[in-house]
Amino acid sequence: EGGEGGSGEGTGGWSSRASGHSKGHCQASKNQSHRRGEYNVYSTFQSHEPEFDYLKSLEIEEKINKIRWLPQQNAAYFLLSTNDKTVKLWKISERDKRPEGYNLKDDDGRLKDPSTITTLRVPVLKPMDLMVEASPRRVFSNAHTYHINSIAVNSDYETYMSADDLRINLWHLEITNRSFNIVDIKPANMEELTEVITAAEFHPHQCNMFVYSSSKGTIRLCDMRASALCDQHSKFFEEPEDPSNRSFFSEIISSISDVKFSHSGRYMMTRDYLTVKVWDLNMENRPIETYQVHEYLRSKLCSLYENDCIFDKFECVWNGSDSVIMTGSYNNFFRMFDRNTKRDVTLEASRENSKPRAILKPRKVCMGGKRKKDEISVDSLDFSKKILHTAWHPSENIIAVAATNNLYIFQDKVN
Repeated sequence: EGGEGGSGEGTGGWSSRASGHSKGHCQASKNQSHRRGEYNVYSTFQSHEPEFDYLKSLEIEEKINKIRWLPQQNAAYFLLSTNDKTVKLWKISERDKRPEGYNLKDDDGRLKDPSTITTLRVPVLKPMDLMVEASPRRVFSNAHTYHINSIAVNSDYETYMSADDLRINLWHLEITNRSFNIVDIKPANMEELTEVITAAEFHPHQCNMFVYSSSKGTIRLCDMRASALCDQHSKFFEEPEDPSNRSFFSEIISSISDVKFSHSGRYMMTRDYLTVKVWDLNMENRPIETYQVHEYLRSKLCSLYENDCIFDKFECVWNGSDSVIMTGSYNNFFRMFDRNTKRDVTLEASRENSKPRAILKPRKVCMGGKRKKDEISVDSLDFSKKILHTAWHPSENIIAVAATNNLYIFQDKVN
């Protein structure tokens, strides 16, 4: 879908970038002159099919939990995708030429009778419509008892890890029948289980280091050089709880839903239900920055618990220079925080005025009392509209925001 645009104080103005929206039928034209700022579907393919685990009488859905691109090594693209149980490596390649003029086959591809061949032809490559082909190269299965929640590609470009609630496995991209268990937090007695793994991520430059977060709001940094099983962490990041904020929901809202290293590798960012925190890898006892995403929901935790929204898993993302961070909220709002100026802005991804180059207006939520004209009351927020997934272009100020079944793409209006 085309997005809607906006102006954020301090975090730059944002306007709609994409108006193109096409159904992906694995066909495109290479000679189309694309206007700068128009995105169309490149390719669509089915990654997983629904399966049934007869041993546990359990249906395994086809839904995708995570996708991770591999760094590009040649003309083709490679990605890892996972559902609850199985990781697949896909190759996505383009074809815009086809060979013609075979000696041993006719035009339909049938083999000719050799006695009828009297001349030799040189096959030639003829241009054709661009075809985008997705082919599965590896299937990594049968390694997780619990549901996979994360996959992360290592900076050595050879290995990746997959994490479920209680274990993290390390895989080689070429080997499908063997993985190494590098973290196992399953207690001998399951009644003693107090936390689960919620996300895992490799360090962007040091292939021996990774972090994983837990439902208790803690982050463990592990070094694979220390031992084969990383049950003993190298660093343990946890912020002491403020006793004045203690409530029945404290443990639920402290659960970390996403962890991301900065591009520099010096910092990491974690997202819990109400906040985004930035941690310096050299300081474990507290984050260096805390940003309130939607503090106005603190008074609404009871109803959010009853409608299960309190278990929503929001992601967070850095911009290319690690100076701005972005994460989603409810009512199709998303938040940006400028780490240098300390300014923040709330923007809305909605279809109401999703015209190209429309400017996004900053939104404000009021807690109670007198509501100003352009403010929205916390009581009228739509909790069924939520932005869980966002992405930021690695070098340009272009963002993608997923709101239910619509994808909005915005660009900095300076461009």
